[in-house]
Amino acid sequence: MNAKDSIIADFQSKIQDKSATISVVGLGYVGLPLALAYSEGGYNTIGFDIDAIKTRAINSGKSYIKHIAADTIATGVASGKLAATTDFKQIREVDAVILCVPTPLDEHFEPDLSYVVSTIEAILPHLRPGQTISLESTTYPGTTEEELVSRIQKAGFEVGTDIFVVYSPEREDPGNPEFAATNIPKVVGGHTPACLEAGKSLYGSVFDQVVPVSSTKVAELTKLLENIYRSVNIGLVNELKVVADEMGIDIWEVIQAASTKPFGFKAFYPGPGLGGHCIPIDPFYLTWKAREFGVHTRFIELAGEINRAMPTHVVRRCADALNDQKKSVNGSKILLIGLAYKPNVDDDRESPSYELLERLTAQGASVSYHDPYVPVIRPSREHSHWAGTPSVDWNQETIADFDLVLISTWHECLDINELASWSNYIVDTRNTTASLPEEIRKTKVLKA
Repeated sequence: MNAKDSIIADFQSKIQDKSATISVVGLGYVGLPLALAYSEGGYNTIGFDIDAIKTRAINSGKSYIKHIAADTIATGVASGKLAATTDFKQIREVDAVILCVPTPLDEHFEPDLSYVVSTIEAILPHLRPGQTISLESTTYPGTTEEELVSRIQKAGFEVGTDIFVVYSPEREDPGNPEFAATNIPKVVGGHTPACLEAGKSLYGSVFDQVVPVSSTKVAELTKLLENIYRSVNIGLVNELKVVADEMGIDIWEVIQAASTKPFGFKAFYPGPGLGGHCIPIDPFYLTWKAREFGVHTRFIELAGEINRAMPTHVVRRCADALNDQKKSVNGSKILLIGLAYKPNVDDDRESPSYELLERLTAQGASVSYHDPYVPVIRPSREHSHWAGTPSVDWNQETIADFDLVLISTWHECLDINELASWSNYIVDTRNTTASLPEEIRKTKVLKA
């Protein structure tokens, strides 16, 4: 057995007998469930994050993500299988490093890889032979080679021989009760065949199914395709919604009817805009990279333009609803329901609700919000001026005081009948009011 075969065999042996220590860098909506999956799978797992608040919470057995139960974290910590730290020197103690750091867009809608770069630079001094490094952050094809492999090799390692590098796109769907981290098929691409074997061992240890592909670039583009597919179809139905509104047609009824076709149709639903860490961002990673090859991705960019324009449409519908009451946006009191980007989670990343807050406030409205999953707006780069703003109470006295209620995201714990009874007028972007009596829908609801 040569040296390369010995190194990978040793790694695979540690994975098989669960003596390997797994690390997850970035303990957010993707990283924390992944760390829990490995600790629950019997591996010593160390979570790394630059945010000491998160690491302290984990070590205390507490959760800072609403849909992740504190009990699961506490159990991992009590078993000795889960710990968290801000000390990147401990990277030397682990056998696998999985990077789950943000990859946002900058103000020019171009990729911001600063988190990826700063993270690899932070761990580089502490790498050692025998480790497997995996990037899970969504990015453009070529990132793993250009940003990880190049730096690791410049540090004196031979990727594929003494260190193994893979890309495996995250497929986390926060709050989805049907799919936990481990029962979602895991796509893996390696920089070399040996890297792929290491990646298959790493992920096959806790995931029900591993889907190997021929390269890291294929794996990177796979993730983009998944989310561009959704972005384009949501853009299509959002455009149809605007047309249907002008024609006096209920687009939700149209979608319901079309969904009865047993082949060739998949339902996508309109909304106030795109939210979350993937769909509003991922398409622009590909359009940016495509320009390097002289390709203009017109179809993808058009879908992005349509989806980004939806808050404008919703604000216009709010103005229509207020006009029905002989009021203007300027000077009106508006209650926004739902800051999270999707139902039943506290994830407000890229939520279109913030765009609605900004636009309505700019037009002179006094805007408050209610969201039981986001009781206080947290600090962020994009919305720092809203930080500390609390959710208003859910009661008749509070809600009746608003001229208009705008449903941006609807959580199952809320009562639509109470809202309809207490409110003066509702603009509904999510078809939440469909269950209300027709008389109420005709007199105090406007769909947007």
